[in-house]
Amino acid sequence: MKDNECVFFQLTRLSQLAIKIWGQKVSDLNITAIQSMILCCLYEEEGVTSIDLGKKTELESSTVTGILDRLESACFIVRKDNPHDRRSILIYLTEKGKITGKELSRRREEANKDFLKIISKTEEKEFRRIISLIRKQRE
Repeated sequence: MKDNECVFFQLTRLSQLAIKIWGQKVSDLNITAIQSMILCCLYEEEGVTSIDLGKKTELESSTVTGILDRLESACFIVRKDNPHDRRSILIYLTEKGKITGKELSRRREEANKDFLKIISKTEEKEFRRIISLIRKQRE
């Protein structure tokens, strides 16, 4: 089987390309592509636990913790005690994090449009449907 016939090779290359493009889109904000995922999630809903973030982003707990440590050091987030559960910590955006989250949201929409502009809206809908179908079947 040739590389261009292997779905795993093609998906890996597509994923690498997408990560590279997104990383370039956010690099001037001094964050990585993966840090931007966390900030986008928090911009949509803050006051969540790291476990919630892990589920939403599908990242391992240790990975989320490391990302949160770096985001906190860079003053994008703060951790606060959960008033309803002393055993958990809630994650909130700082003012810097809110500004960055808003910008990331705008860039994410723009980047998605740009990345998929070579296919029609019908093809895009089908592409997303197929991705979702395969992921649901394999999870």
